[in-house]
Parts: sequence; structure tokens; C-alpha cells
Amino acid sequence: MGGIISPGHDRPYRFSFYSNALSATIHARSLCELPAEGESFEALFSKLPSPAARQGEKTGGPPPFSTSIPMPRVRSGTSMPNGQRTPGSSEFAPGNQTNGYFGRSGDKASFDPGRPNGPEGSDSAANTWWLDVLSPTDEEMKVLSKVFSIHPLTTEDILMEEAREKIELFRHYYLVCFRSFDQDQYSPTHLEPLNMYIIVFREGILSFHFRPTPHPQNVRRRIKQLKDYINVTSDWISYALIDDITDAFGPLIQSIEYEVDSIDELVLILKEAEQSDMLRRIGTCRKKVMGLLRLMGNKADVVKGLAKRCNENWRVAPTSDIGLYLSDIQDHLITMTQNLNHYEKILSRSHSNYLAQISIEMTDANNQINDVLSKLTALGTVLIPMNLVTGLWGMNVHVPGQDVQVGYTWFASIVAALAAFALIGGYTTYQFMIRR
Repeated sequence: MGGIISPGHDRPYRFSFYSNALSATIHARSLCELPAEGESFEALFSKLPSPAARQGEKTGGPPPFSTSIPMPRVRSGTSMPNGQRTPGSSEFAPGNQTNGYFGRSGDKASFDPGRPNGPEGSDSAANTWWLDVLSPTDEEMKVLSKVFSIHPLTTEDILMEEAREKIELFRHYYLVCFRSFDQDQYSPTHLEPLNMYIIVFREGILSFHFRPTPHPQNVRRRIKQLKDYINVTSDWISYALIDDITDAFGPLIQSIEYEVDSIDELVLILKEAEQSDMLRRIGTCRKKVMGLLRLMGNKADVVKGLAKRCNENWRVAPTSDIGLYLSDIQDHLITMTQNLNHYEKILSRSHSNYLAQISIEMTDANNQINDVLSKLTALGTVLIPMNLVTGLWGMNVHVPGQDVQVGYTWFASIVAALAAFALIGGYTTYQFMIRR
């Protein structure tokens, strides 16, 4: 698959390389486009001057020869997937380096991957690089795994898009799996998980993700703003990525808080005509809360484990000063999780109150209907006997009084009897309903 090195201009920029020695971030469509023309990968990763060189610049003297920073290891003869040799592979040969993930050819003591050695270790902020990769292919992961000596378990987690958030320590690096989200603009309640894989070496960092995300750009912007005030180390970049992912949940949680407060206040005071949309609002908000709780998952435990490693004697763990930053993220995550659980309880109570209010209103309506029906029943009780009497005298048969031709005695008597019955029946029904 030659796609990882072919410079097709219709493809997105999937590789971003940051270094403290560069004034701008390098964006490339493929691995081979990262170095400048005529530049090797070794030169790209080793442009940083040594502390002695920087001291010479400050004092005005000529900078001495710059030693290279610890470099990724590329075995001689490593090939790209299209058959070409890895650019600069001859320069990466063990015999040509004085430090890195390998020792000088013939040295007995090789480089300790857990701690920087030499003068560079005292100023790790000057020896920091960051390679961000979007949607790496199998061939690209194979090349990067060989170059940076990435463990097969790490490679498998990245290629299989492992969803479980975790931290793992290896001999040369530690791996942080942290999960962000990608919100669908057409569905405000749909939050698609987005996995970020961060491999942190002592000298640099690799980050992988399989969908475009603004987090790397936000961190680079933050570095540009704060680089004069902080030491930009690989541990700090890892912290900044985790912090930016955590901060991305803030606006959503804030909007949920406003919605929950509105629902809690209106659920019991809205009129019947205004409540038609309330159940949908409650359901939509609860769906958002549950989606965020699912995404928050065990983030606090991951950050806690990472901060815990800062206080232990792990050679590849973050430095102790980063532990303060991580503790702040942990507190933030715990607070957000507690808030979401609180909002879920409020929504659950509001949902119950809304259903209870609907039930009460339906009961009132049923009572009113029953009252009307009882009145109609009472009226029917009075009118039906009267209708029976009039029906009997209206039949086409011989009835009493039919032969009387003079006067209205029979007619008046029948009407008076019906009126008396109506008065007595109405009074009796009224008294019965009052007693009930």
C-alpha cells in the first residue's frame, strides 16, 4: 500500500509534527512528507541544540557542536510498505548515534529508556517533539512500531481502537487511552465516542486518533501561548491533551445544568396547555446526561492512576511536578461526574413529579366526568317514569279518559301527577346527592 508515502493532494493532512526547535508545526499527508526536501528523519528529530549551545547563544559566543537528542530507533534496512527504504534509515543505524534508545556501537552500557541520560536529561523541555497521527493504517503502524520500539500490545490496542480507558507502563514509554466525543450536529443528544491514544516517551510523544478532533490543535495553541512560562515536556503535552479532552465536557454539562434548572422549576407550575413539550424535554435531557456519564466512565480512575505513578519510582512514569496538574484534572472529573449524577436525580424526580401531576389531572377530569354522569343519571331517573306514563297514554289503543269529550279533567290530572312526581323525584335525588 503506497498510500502512506504517495503525496496525493486530494488527501487530508493526517500527520502533524511539533518540536520546540521549530517555529511552526509541520503538517503532512504522509510520513515521507514530514522531513523537508533533502532532510532525513534523524535531522527532523534532532534539530534541537544542546544546553551548551543555547548558553553560547545567550553569551554571544559561537555555539559548540550540538549533540542529538535521544532518537527513535530504526533498524538498518527497514522498508516502507511500498518497498522503499525508510528515509534516513542509514543515519539511524546504531553505530552513528551517541545516545537514544540504543547505545553507541560497541558500548557496554546502552541508553536507559526510563530516564534521559547525558546533559539533555537535565533540560528535557528543550528536547520535546510531538507527532500526531490521524487514522493510521496497518502499514504506518508497522513502520512506527519498528521505529519507536512500540510494544505489540500497544499497536494492537491502537489498531483495534480499544475503547477501554487505561494507563499502561512499558519499558520505553507509557500509554494513555483516553476517550473524548464527537457530537453530531444534526442530533444534539448523540455523542459518538472518540478514542485518543497517547504514547509518551521521555523525549517526545505520539498521539493517535481515528477521526478529526480539535484537541491537538488546541494543545498546540496553548503551547504557543504558554511556552515562555512553562517547560514543554512530553509529560506536559500528555497532561495538556487530557486536560483539553476534560474541558470539552464543560460546555455540555453547563448547558445541561441550565436545562435541568428550567425543567425543575416549570414541571409543577406549567398549565395543562403548556405541558405538551415537557415530557420530551425531560427525556432528551436524561439522554444527554446518561450519554455523558457513559463517556466519563472511569476517567477519574485513569487520571488517579497516572498521578499515582508520579510519586513512585517508575522510570517511565510522569515526573512529580506533573502530578499536581493531574490531581487538578482528577478533581475536575470527580466534580463533573458528581454533578451529572445530581442532575440525573433531579431529572428523575422531575419525571416522577410530571407523571404524578398528569395522573392527578386525569383523576380530576375523571371525577368531573363522573359528577356530570351522576347528574344525568339523576335527571334520567326522574324523566324516565314520566316518559313511561306519557307513552302509555299515547298508545293507539283504548285508554281511560279517551271517551270524555268535554273538559280537560283527565289531561290536567295526568299533567299534575307528572309534575308532582317530578318535584318529589327531583327533591329526593337532590337530598341523596347532598348526603353522598
